[in-house]
Amino acid sequence: MIALLQRVARARVSVENASLADISSGLLLLVSVVRDDQPDDALRLADRVAGYRVFADDAGKMNLDVQQAGGQILAVPQFTLAADTNRGRRPSFGGAAPPERGKALFDTFCEQLGHKNLTVKRGEFGANMQVELVNDGPVTFWLSTR
Repeated sequence: MIALLQRVARARVSVENASLADISSGLLLLVSVVRDDQPDDALRLADRVAGYRVFADDAGKMNLDVQQAGGQILAVPQFTLAADTNRGRRPSFGGAAPPERGKALFDTFCEQLGHKNLTVKRGEFGANMQVELVNDGPVTFWLSTR
């Protein structure tokens, strides 16, 4: 699994001009499920995200995780992160998990974050979404279970 993690001052996801979910300070996660991913990948990625220290402590160092910083999470499914862009001018999405499996593992990932007492809001799997964010820093990291 892949998560593009962005520290945000705020973020929102909409579908057909209707706001679906929004957060104030926290993490926007663009999440992709890769073809060979298993439930253990969802659990491992949730553990990494929950404990990833990207918020500043009193000394200005990135030493706090999202919970310690009092932040929320907005998780948005994005299969395009699994694209193969090595050749040509059109990406190949053969590396992405099939939709049913992708949705199941995305849900498992979000549920696991919720079990860690984090506020988790979600985008809509398979929908054409509009994502708005104010990137804080900017601070952006690519996390993968591979």
